[in-house]
Amino acid sequence: MKIFGFAGWSGSGKTTLIEQVIPRFVRAGLKVSLIKHAHHRFDVDQPGKDSYRHRAAGCGEVLITSKQRWALMHETVDEPEVTLEQQIARMSPCDLLLIEGYKHYPLPKLEVHRAASGKPLLYPEDEHIIALATDTPVQCSLPQFGLENYDAIAAFVLDKLELNR
Repeated sequence: MKIFGFAGWSGSGKTTLIEQVIPRFVRAGLKVSLIKHAHHRFDVDQPGKDSYRHRAAGCGEVLITSKQRWALMHETVDEPEVTLEQQIARMSPCDLLLIEGYKHYPLPKLEVHRAASGKPLLYPEDEHIIALATDTPVQCSLPQFGLENYDAIAAFVLDKLELNR
């Protein structure tokens, strides 16, 4: 399993970019999965649904399953945050595992940056950033792509990870 990350500040366009490159990886014949890190509290469940009510009643885990998909919700109250390595180990085998977030984690990644955000670039402080997707050219030696140059970004990732088929 090859692993590649997309890092950038909130609002930079990571999710949109990833959403556009995934179909390109799939068309290349790859089985693709993703881990997204959220810095805020999130809930994939909905108040009032049975599974939500079961968790609210005290279940540590609730697994919902159907013919189309299944989801396991694990409550981590009073537990430390699970590491990326632990989450990767939970993933089913695939050709390419994309990581969104974990911007300071040591894995090869593309930085997504918008100048209008006013946030600093991450690459000068992160040797694991191997390319940039940005709306404004940056003076550096890293490969750079426009934020919407999805074909070139996908080709770059496939080439770097030697996943060209």
